Amino acid sequence: MGGHRRKQDHFAKRARREKYPARSVYKLEEIDKRVGLLNPGMCVLDLGAAPGSWSLYVAGKVTPSGKVIAVDRAPMTIGLPAHVLAMTASALDVVPAKLLELIPKKGFDVVISDMAPRTSGHRFVDQSRSYQLFMRALTLGAELCAPGGRFVGKIFVGEDFENARQEVRRLFGKDKIIRPKSVRSESFETYVVGMARNDVAVTPSQPEHQ
Repeated sequence: MGGHRRKQDHFAKRARREKYPARSVYKLEEIDKRVGLLNPGMCVLDLGAAPGSWSLYVAGKVTPSGKVIAVDRAPMTIGLPAHVLAMTASALDVVPAKLLELIPKKGFDVVISDMAPRTSGHRFVDQSRSYQLFMRALTLGAELCAPGGRFVGKIFVGEDFENARQEVRRLFGKDKIIRPKSVRSESFETYVVGMARNDVAVTPSQPEHQ
């Protein structure tokens, strides 16, 4: 237990030192390093963006020549670079066409989602809600990604996990499961990455509002 606490303290302390509002930034950093997710000049959609660590990291990677659209029901309370636009909105309700109007390209290069449900303490319920959020993010990713675009989504591993992965495989040319080292040991969360958006129809069912 002591070693586990030291590990978690390391990421939290590092986030404070590097001026990120949450330690979750190191999950995205590891994913980026492993798959080469982000490059200068990209347009990126960040779903479930608050408190802003992922958006800050992405902003640094895409540079001011790129654009980041950060969407969350909770308002951003941190300072963001000029090439990051924060929208206070639910990913369940946001209109895809409106998001495309905010970028200078016909589609996003990357869609990322760190969305998670408020946990209830009931594993099956939490996993089911996580799956619904993941599928909504994947639907938006598939609709909004330019050809060859990329997707990263968080999901709690449960009985629906394989369905989620199969849909990523259908929509993207390559998929990868990554559980970053900074994920807490007791957590069921993992990330599914889709690379190279395929030219296939978007058909996953829309999740019901929770």
